[in-house]
Amino acid sequence: MSPRLLRARNRAKVVGLCACVTLLGCACSATPSTQSRGVVVAVGAESQYANVIAQIGGRYVEVTAVLTNPNTDPHSFEASPSVAAVVSAAQLIVQNGADYDTFMNTIEAASPDPKRKVIDVQRTLGLPSGTPNPHLWYSPRTMPAVGTAITGDLSGLDPAHAAYFRENLAEFDRSLTPWLQAISNFKARYPRTPVASTEPVADYMLEAAGTDNETPFALQADIMNGVDPPPEDITLQDRLFTEHKVKVFLYNEQVTDSITQSFLGLAKASGIPVVCVYETMPTPGYDYQTWMLAEVQALEKAVASKVSTGRL
Repeated sequence: MSPRLLRARNRAKVVGLCACVTLLGCACSATPSTQSRGVVVAVGAESQYANVIAQIGGRYVEVTAVLTNPNTDPHSFEASPSVAAVVSAAQLIVQNGADYDTFMNTIEAASPDPKRKVIDVQRTLGLPSGTPNPHLWYSPRTMPAVGTAITGDLSGLDPAHAAYFRENLAEFDRSLTPWLQAISNFKARYPRTPVASTEPVADYMLEAAGTDNETPFALQADIMNGVDPPPEDITLQDRLFTEHKVKVFLYNEQVTDSITQSFLGLAKASGIPVVCVYETMPTPGYDYQTWMLAEVQALEKAVASKVSTGRL
C-alpha cells in the first residue's frame, strides 16, 4: 500500500462515483440496448479523457467518466462494484497509466475481454514505466496522440462511421490551437519565469511555457506521494515566497494538508499570486481544451497583473 493510502490527510475520496460526460448528452452507463443500436460504449478513467472520447465519438459513442470530482484525489480512489460493472461493459477504455489509475488494470484483469480496446496514455506516448510525473494531460503533445488513438479504435469498432470520427478528430485538433498559441505567446513574453508549486500537476505545461519551476522535484514528488518532505526542502520552498524568488505559485486544491496549506498562506502573505490547478476537469462549463487554455490565461494574469485565480 502506498504511503498516500496509509496517512489520514485532508483530501476527499469518492468511492463508487460514475458520472456521465454530459457535454454531448451521453448516457451514464452501457446497456444492451445501447450496444444493439450500434453505439460504442466507452469509459474514460479521468474526466478529461472521457471528454475527448465524447468529442471525437459524438453521437455514436456513449461515455462514462470514472473520476470527475475536482475535489477527489485520484491517487487514492477506490473503485466500487458499480464502477467495476461500468468498466467491465466498456468496448473502449482510455486510462492514464504511469501508476496513476492502477484500479483500472485491476478491474480489466477481473473481466477480460479480447475485443475490448484499451488505450494506456503512458504507452501511447512511448513513456517508460516509472515515469515520475503522471499528470500527462498537461503536456501539449498528449491529447493529439490520444485523439488519434481514440479515432483509430472507434473506427475499428464502428467502421461505418470512421469518416465521421476522422472529421471530429480534425476539428478537435484545430480546437487545441488557442491553447497551444497561448503557451507559445507566454513563453515569448515571459521567458524563464520563476514559479513554485506543491505537486508536479501542471509541470508539463509549465515546461512548455518556458518557466523555471524553482520547487525541487523531490519536494513535489513527496507531496504527490503523501510523504513528508525533509525540513531543508520546506525551508527552501518557504524562502521562494518570503524572498520573492518566484512570480507565481501553482497550487493543487485537490490534495491539501498542513504543509501545502502553510505554503499557500505564506505565498499569500508574501504577495505571490496563486493559480490553482486540477487533476480532473473543473466543472461546469469546461471541455478539455478550454480548461487548458484557462490555466495558461490564469498563469499569464498572475505574472502580468499579480492576480490570483483561486478557482477556474
